[in-house]
Amino acid sequence: MKYRLKYVEHIPRDLDAGVLYVSKPFDTAAHLCACGCGTKIRTPLGPTDWHVKATRGGPTLSPSVGNWQEPCQSHYLIIKGEVIWARQWTKSEIREGREAEQRRAAAYFEGRNRRGVFRRAWRWVTRRKD
Repeated sequence: MKYRLKYVEHIPRDLDAGVLYVSKPFDTAAHLCACGCGTKIRTPLGPTDWHVKATRGGPTLSPSVGNWQEPCQSHYLIIKGEVIWARQWTKSEIREGREAEQRRAAAYFEGRNRRGVFRRAWRWVTRRKD
């Protein structure tokens, strides 16, 4: 299956096969599972989530899509519109992957908060120089 990119404001209720829908206002993407089971796959977009890149060959969605909560248990990447199948993960790999995602997100937001604190402190210090 080959995917094409379609930008929308709202993700439609009924999705077409082979279309990766992207809503920039809501930072989300959606598509039908590449295995053909008909499951709607929603992926949040952002610095700690998935990313979509538009290419001439079609969209690239990264990182991989692992449908661990679905009966099909599909695991794949979409690169330049093409589906690249990945191996099935074990339950421990799934758990470790989820934990790693949580650690990356926590580190990202902790870093943002720390920079924000330093910025506010710097502004306070520089304002006090009268």
